[in-house]
Amino acid sequence: MPGLSGRGSSIVGWGSALPDQVVTNADFQARLDTSDEWIRERTGIHERRWGGTTASLSITAASRALDMAGLTPGELDLVILSTATSDQTVPATSAVIAGELGYSCGTFDLDAACAGFTYAFVVGHSMLQAGLDNILIIGCDTLSNIIDKDDRSTAVLFADGAGALVLKATPGEACLRGWDLGIDTSALHLLWCNKGGYITMEGKEVFRKAVRATIDSANSALEQSKLTSDAIALFVPHQANKRIIDAAAQRLEIPEDRLAIVLDRTGNTSSASIPLALCEAADKGRISHGDHVLLAGFGAGMTWASMVVRWGNSKQ
Repeated sequence: MPGLSGRGSSIVGWGSALPDQVVTNADFQARLDTSDEWIRERTGIHERRWGGTTASLSITAASRALDMAGLTPGELDLVILSTATSDQTVPATSAVIAGELGYSCGTFDLDAACAGFTYAFVVGHSMLQAGLDNILIIGCDTLSNIIDKDDRSTAVLFADGAGALVLKATPGEACLRGWDLGIDTSALHLLWCNKGGYITMEGKEVFRKAVRATIDSANSALEQSKLTSDAIALFVPHQANKRIIDAAAQRLEIPEDRLAIVLDRTGNTSSASIPLALCEAADKGRISHGDHVLLAGFGAGMTWASMVVRWGNSKQ
């Protein structure tokens, strides 16, 4: 695994956004062969949000993160948007965001499915190490556009949202302490979506592989950071399924009071799920300056990505 440069860095701003439309389990129960109890027991999801575009949700989350960081768009050096649901084929949705907010820096989209935000963070951090000073990372997906809303196996799971972080070059230690990225291409067929089509998923196999991928990748990131799970103040997993989260946390020996969970209210928002959970935890004061936070994502491919971050922010 590549080593990390010694240039200092910190997370100095964050922000999130959700659509206004709330879709409850009761809404599905009224028209599909399912029930609130069935959905809760198998997924942990109570409700989710549908609506908006990838650009509009990203702009809201990005604006909040920039405001917290005290930066104007003109002070940014790079913007990375992690998404599997670009609003159009070309230009990249990050270009649309740049136009709305007045960015003058480089922007690009990155797609690593539900692991994408962690990929984007690692890429963004590497650009700080290369000499940039301020980088905005956005994770956003609008999965309600690519699900069959009459398919109970997927419609109840996927939703829309956005989360953003601002990374800044600062004196001292680098905030990224260890990371792990990878893919198991034997699982390509388990979760996929053709252009213009709907998400198809083999849920049982995805569950089995996701638990193992999360555990192995998280342990690799911990090993690189020279930490054990006892040193982790907060575990922020991809918000796909509560049973996957519980199984991974148990095997990593991380207690429930150190988990960040929002999927009961947001569903699976793909690239947005980790930053949504992280932003809520930060807003609620669950992370203190100097704490170590473990983030782990997995998604179609099957891609995976984990990292250990030393928390530092503009409020402390």
